[in-house]
Amino acid sequence: MVSPGVLIVGAGVAGPALAHWIARFGWRPTVVERSKELRSGGSAVVLRGSALPVADEMGISPRLRELRTRATHVSLLDAGGRRIARFPLNSDPARGVEVTRSDLSAVLNRRAADDAEFVFDDTITAIEQDESGVDVTFRRAAPRRFDLVIGADGIHSAVRRLVFGPEQGFTTDLGMYGATVPLAPGAINDPNDMIVLGAPGRMLALHPSRDTPLVNFTFRAAPAHEYDRHDVALRKQIVAEAYADTGWRAPEFIAAYQEHPAPYFDPLTNVRLAKWSRGRVALLGDAASAAALLGDGSSMAIAGAHVLSQALAAHPDDHARAFRVYEAKHRREVEKRQRRVSLLASFMVPRTRYGLAVRNAVARAAGFRHSRPTQHTEPASAA
Repeated sequence: MVSPGVLIVGAGVAGPALAHWIARFGWRPTVVERSKELRSGGSAVVLRGSALPVADEMGISPRLRELRTRATHVSLLDAGGRRIARFPLNSDPARGVEVTRSDLSAVLNRRAADDAEFVFDDTITAIEQDESGVDVTFRRAAPRRFDLVIGADGIHSAVRRLVFGPEQGFTTDLGMYGATVPLAPGAINDPNDMIVLGAPGRMLALHPSRDTPLVNFTFRAAPAHEYDRHDVALRKQIVAEAYADTGWRAPEFIAAYQEHPAPYFDPLTNVRLAKWSRGRVALLGDAASAAALLGDGSSMAIAGAHVLSQALAAHPDDHARAFRVYEAKHRREVEKRQRRVSLLASFMVPRTRYGLAVRNAVARAAGFRHSRPTQHTEPASAA
């Protein structure tokens, strides 16, 4: 008998994780990725919770620990750039490991390389399904037929758009934006310190990462023009306007953002669907259930891939039942996280000076338990 074929769209985190597992359970995965190659750089992500035992079982945990980022502490600055609190970050690998998203993706892709067919520099343009299979049209490759299609292609999922409808019907805009840009290694004073500056409606974070430091802009200042995510010049204008009157090293970081040929920028959104599958097509990871700001999207993607693969293994001849089992189990986890987003947004990026003052007071009180009193007013440049 020929093993059933599954097309997985997206080679980021969820896609290769799923490819590895379903290959072990007797399926033939094909992974298609729009990019020509795996992306380099990327923000730090923390693998935690139910993703940790999955990573252990995949045999990738030792490599992830080798690739963990260097930050051991986080320093919180006030709007003037002075440190008001310093906290130790979790250093227990049993509770979580922080790596860059690109390193995590590379490890997962290498783990699945012998398990699946990988096709880069291509994407899907049409999906037609019937009772026995799914016909897929690609931008470059010849059309093919698969038993199942899984969309693991992120917040702006092409699979979701083709099968479920326009993106606007499933995303909730938080009124916030996220942008990142890499810096030269010499841009940081302390390779073990993550520095976060808060201002009303804005947050600026300098993360040492592993090899390449990153600046993260997170802000509420909505652009005055309609946003086009493919317009790089507009991205740069929006970030410059949002941080124009921000102190500390903001001018330096804005300049780095302006000089980069393709810096990251996207509205922060949640993705919610009433159902994650339609016929022989299902969604996984951020394509099904993104939760902005929580920082555990990669963990949820890996855990979800494992749940979906187990459901398919338990019901190999009944994809509809497998999809129901997967969704019933995994949805409970992601919905708990999505309910926390608004509260977290209010704490991370307060809208007003009063809200920022309250947040900073809480941070000072908490930081006092971990820092020497002399550190509370030490200039950030001495970090």
